[in-house]
Amino acid sequence: MSPLSRTLFVCFVFSGCLRYAGARGIWSADLSAQTLSQRGFVEGSTLVFPRQAPNDSARLVGDVLAREEVFFKPAPWIQFAGGVDLRANSHDQVDGRFDLDDRCGRRSRASVRRLTAALTRGPFSLDIGKQFIRWGKADIINPTDRFAPRDFVNVVDTEFIAVTGARGVVQSGNETFEAVWVPRFTPSRVPFLDQRWTAVPSAASAIPLVDAGATLPGGAETGLRWDHVGAGFEYSLSFFNGFNHLPNIDSRVSPAPLQIELTRTYPVIRTYGADAAMPTRWFTIKGEAAYVTSPSAFTDEYVLYVVQLERQTGEWVLVGGYAGEAVTAHRSALAFAPDRGMTKSIVARASYTLDANRSLAMETAVRQNGDGVYVKAEYSQARGQHWRAAVTSVAIAGHSDDFLGQYHRNSHVALTLRYSF
Repeated sequence: MSPLSRTLFVCFVFSGCLRYAGARGIWSADLSAQTLSQRGFVEGSTLVFPRQAPNDSARLVGDVLAREEVFFKPAPWIQFAGGVDLRANSHDQVDGRFDLDDRCGRRSRASVRRLTAALTRGPFSLDIGKQFIRWGKADIINPTDRFAPRDFVNVVDTEFIAVTGARGVVQSGNETFEAVWVPRFTPSRVPFLDQRWTAVPSAASAIPLVDAGATLPGGAETGLRWDHVGAGFEYSLSFFNGFNHLPNIDSRVSPAPLQIELTRTYPVIRTYGADAAMPTRWFTIKGEAAYVTSPSAFTDEYVLYVVQLERQTGEWVLVGGYAGEAVTAHRSALAFAPDRGMTKSIVARASYTLDANRSLAMETAVRQNGDGVYVKAEYSQARGQHWRAAVTSVAIAGHSDDFLGQYHRNSHVALTLRYSF
């Protein structure tokens, strides 16, 4: 039995056991109603790429994900939450480890998605453990969102990765104060060198690229955020002191055998951020900006910013705006930086709810010089309470020296079927 088949079998057994436990009353009606709840799904997807890539001849990729999350609230002031992922993939994107902290380069067969304790008392709240921490108000690109590493194995279809630490929040009237402490760094997951989401320049195509691993920094990350809600507007100021979860790439030529060894390093950065939202009669205006500085001699300093308009009318939700960048100190020779690669672009997102079971969504980014274009469209339909199917089409075009355009061979169609429980 192949690894994909074995994990698919385990996923269905896992979900079946949960439903059986519920049917047998292991979680009593009183307990589940008051303190214990769960949610989860099993999802299978197939990606079809019409074109081969120079470093990847595969045009069909299968993926399976099973996720289970449990929430336990023994008292009004405390809640525990835990989640586990089981994965399989036909294209060597998953290994056999059990992963607790998401610090390895490859996705794990089994991993802890989240594991937290949340304590609340009056205006104070404290979350401790592996958790998702999101900052910012923009919808497509978030320059201030520094505690939010992502899985970039597929660059245009990403998922957030949790970090392990403590987050305290105090609310006082219209003011919210937030402090974050993360003792152990979690990087974003980057594309694999031998697969199509690593676009190899034509000048280096004749020399093998070797993954020499990553040098992960030690030390804690900290952050502070203040949010104010006023009459008809809201704004926040934030500060982050830690490491960039997106890597710089150090290269070294090895003569025997001839190859280029690439090592990922994660520089120290500080980020000073601000975001704001103001609703008007016709639309909501949102803005977000961050100034990123670094003491490293090999790391750029720059400003990222987003200005967008958002409107909801009937069953439509429309978002459109501009993402920009201003480099104040150019130092880095090579870095993997999707947040910067999506800037200097007009960005937009639209969704339409056809009915209770069907929806359409589209998002796009177009570089201001026309060198890169990305369009993603999705149709999804539910059947009953448990099943949902989706068809997603992604089109990418542009020049090979543009961040978006370099993936012009990666246009694809994805078919996804999910069973939720």
